[in-house]
Amino acid sequence: MATLMHKTSSERKVAPVHYWEAKYAATDRTWSGKPNQVLIDLASTLKPGRALDLGCGEGSDSIWLANLGWRVTGIDISATATARATAAVHDSGLSASRVEFVTQDLSTWHPVTTYGLITCCFLQSPVELEREAILSRAASAVAPGGHLLVVAHAAPPPWSNLAHGDHDFPTPEGDLAALAIDPSEWEILVSEVREREVTDPEGNPAVLLDSVVFLSRR
Repeated sequence: MATLMHKTSSERKVAPVHYWEAKYAATDRTWSGKPNQVLIDLASTLKPGRALDLGCGEGSDSIWLANLGWRVTGIDISATATARATAAVHDSGLSASRVEFVTQDLSTWHPVTTYGLITCCFLQSPVELEREAILSRAASAVAPGGHLLVVAHAAPPPWSNLAHGDHDFPTPEGDLAALAIDPSEWEILVSEVREREVTDPEGNPAVLLDSVVFLSRR
């Protein structure tokens, strides 16, 4: 769940569920359908277990993990998004027992079990989002020996007229501070800003910046 837009005062007042439902309903597909590259880079060699995908959108990350052998739960605020994700599982031929999708506002989500991997990829929003609290609860649900992956847009796209002040652009240092991890309990595997090659709206090569935090619970 992520979008790079100016936060107008009117947008801030929109209920998050209404904003995201409208966004997904406006098109047949909102995202590319491909898993996030950082997830591929960092999770490919992990031993599969139970995984949780927070802000799962249309399910591409969850389905990729399930194909690796993970048992995945994806959560998103938009019922349209989770319905598309469920349909994508059916189309992929995956067993429904490998991956499930739940419609829930993450601001009211509280974990009831632990996971070997929790992913929070591009959990950013132009409407109200209690991101730091969500990340903190996510960290509390990582099992010993498990991993937490937090990926965020670190800067506006180069073709945008946005400035940093127009949107919340997390930094690795900021996310680590929000997580308030205990060094005796966690190992920081990755804390950096990474470049990602993309194609801009005009079809030209461009580079985006992603904030990446990857942690292992001891």
